[in-house]
Amino acid sequence: VQLQASGGGLVQAGGSLRLSCAASGRTFSWAVVGWFRQAPRKEREFVAAIRWSGGTTRYADSVKGRFAISRDNAKITMFLEMNSLKPEDTAVYYCAVACSWGDQPDCDYWGLGTLVTVSS
Repeated sequence: VQLQASGGGLVQAGGSLRLSCAASGRTFSWAVVGWFRQAPRKEREFVAAIRWSGGTTRYADSVKGRFAISRDNAKITMFLEMNSLKPEDTAVYYCAVACSWGDQPDCDYWGLGTLVTVSS
């Protein structure tokens, strides 16, 4: 399984970015996929997750109302739409698949990450 995250970059506070994560090597047959992030000198944290079948979502409190996770079944790709970005959103963002469903999901496969930097 290979996961390729893209779409990160430098954006001003209040701006938007859209992250993508494409899978290769096998189809997306996992029940739950998600996004996580790790800021400098901090532990990795959960951001958002989605059930591949049905599309039920859940979010960390820090991003509710600003971020939206989605997936494209045909393209075997998932997305993270990030709006109203804040400097504290600065982090390396990772996509992951084969996750459990909960406040702190565990996932079996991880992408390499894409850097998001939000300037004040």
